[in-house]
Amino acid sequence: MTQNTGQQPGGRAYRLAGPARQVHQAVLRALARTGLPPTRSELEQLAGSLGASLEGLLAELAEADAIVFTADGEIRAAYPFSPAHTSIRVSWPGGPDAYAMCAIDALGMSAMLGHPVTITAAEPDTGRIITVHADGRQARWHPRTAVVFTGSTGDACRPSADRSCGYINFFTTGRAARSWARRHPEVVGRLLTREGALDIGIAEFGSMLESAT
Repeated sequence: MTQNTGQQPGGRAYRLAGPARQVHQAVLRALARTGLPPTRSELEQLAGSLGASLEGLLAELAEADAIVFTADGEIRAAYPFSPAHTSIRVSWPGGPDAYAMCAIDALGMSAMLGHPVTITAAEPDTGRIITVHADGRQARWHPRTAVVFTGSTGDACRPSADRSCGYINFFTTGRAARSWARRHPEVVGRLLTREGALDIGIAEFGSMLESAT
């Protein structure tokens, strides 16, 4: 997230066009279907069918901060999904256990996927559980006092996975979030209401799998 603007990394992904967007969507669909990204061979096959260089497409996706790669080329973030386990799990009937990069990402998944999801998150430091049943623009939160804190730290040129995703979390209360923030003065951030956080998630990810116009 770009701090204090409410802009998610996904916003830049909407500017992707042609083969890069198709590869991006293929990665997201694979994660939604299996919880895992496509294999390298699957991506090479897709790039070939599009008449494009896979290396060039992956570089474009990385530049847009749509997908983040490890040093050896493995996908470690494809917002809103994390291929690795995080403290924010997103589930739905018939689907895999999926994991979100951050709270905002999780809140955008229902609108993106077109069906209800259940978000189960552990509050930082305390481990207390927050649950959100999201269905598009409707959501039921437990506890009802839950909020989202959005923060960032470090160089704004770094991928969101490194500078902000770990600091965009669910908290059981605003007081708990402010207490956490006081213990982490290196993180610059703000509280979001439940409605505000859901709106940002939908705005950033709700249309991610739609065809470009």
